[in-house]
Amino acid sequence: MTALKSVSEPHPTDIERRCAATGMRMTEQRRVIARVLAESSDHPDVEELYRRCVAVDDKISISTVYRTVKLFEDAGIIERHDFREGRARYEQVQENHHDHLINLRDGKVIEFTSEEIEKLQAEIARKLGYKLVDHRLELYCVPLDDDKT
Repeated sequence: MTALKSVSEPHPTDIERRCAATGMRMTEQRRVIARVLAESSDHPDVEELYRRCVAVDDKISISTVYRTVKLFEDAGIIERHDFREGRARYEQVQENHHDHLINLRDGKVIEFTSEEIEKLQAEIARKLGYKLVDHRLELYCVPLDDDKT
């Protein structure tokens, strides 16, 4: 199962534009990594990202992918998630807030938004004497028909 669209787009991705806005030097290998990340519809870890990048450019090393991911993360271009699997997974920082539902059986991550949850979180913070400024919600689940629970 691959979650990669076409990587050979001639137009710069949002990640590439954000890198340029920070003044980051874009090598061809960084560009490949940025495009593969931007085109990923899942939340790949570094090893999966490396596999996808090597399919585009077999000269990319895993250490280059690790360094580039760290560079992008430090610049606020991508976000790191630890979904209890013992490996960090990444996604492009998005303008619109969303939460995650993680299937513990297959690792699939589903992004969702809920106005009800957003209102409830703000209300809880207010009742406790705070103003909510940011949050991260991760729901860990198994399928309803799962016999292993």
